[in-house]
Amino acid sequence: MPLRILLAEDHLIVRQGVKQLLTREGYSVVAEAADGREAVRLAQEHCPDIAVLDLGMPLLNGVDAARQILKVSPSTKPILLTFKKDVPYVLEAFRAGAKGYVLKTHGATELFEAIRKVACGTAYISPDLAEVVPQILNTDSADDPLTPREREVLQLVAEGKTTKEVATILGVSFNTAESHRNRIMKKLNIHETAGLVRYAIRRGLTSA
Repeated sequence: MPLRILLAEDHLIVRQGVKQLLTREGYSVVAEAADGREAVRLAQEHCPDIAVLDLGMPLLNGVDAARQILKVSPSTKPILLTFKKDVPYVLEAFRAGAKGYVLKTHGATELFEAIRKVACGTAYISPDLAEVVPQILNTDSADDPLTPREREVLQLVAEGKTTKEVATILGVSFNTAESHRNRIMKKLNIHETAGLVRYAIRRGLTSA
């Protein structure tokens, strides 16, 4: 039976291209998502073997989508697909539970290799990022002051969502969403939206 794959990529033409490549290689793409929140929902529904996730998706980035996917479908192994080579992005991905990190600047054969290794229980990282491996092995999440839910809220705020819209997307009350926003500002000592946007971009939560 072919490996069952969830593919999440917000650019349709890219998603279609990657799906075609995966299908030709003999994999079964059981679900497609255009944003991170949809990816989590589909992972819970289909329980795929592998989730190939674009890092920079709207509503919920690939890193936080990977973290949530592991909660709703623990057997699914997330692989991040991205242009980002910066060490903080790579570390954040593996802290969240990603099993693979593949650069989009490389060919499809590298993605296939990542899928094969991850499916067999071996983590994969693009060769260009080999120097990051020791840091990954010795890292923890202690340097991130925000909780996973606060990271979700911060991304939505950075993408221009109002508190009411944040509440609707997350399925919480307006007061809860406002409380999260205030707590984020207090933790980061940032008291204006522009500053939150800059912080979110630096942490790889959004490219908005």
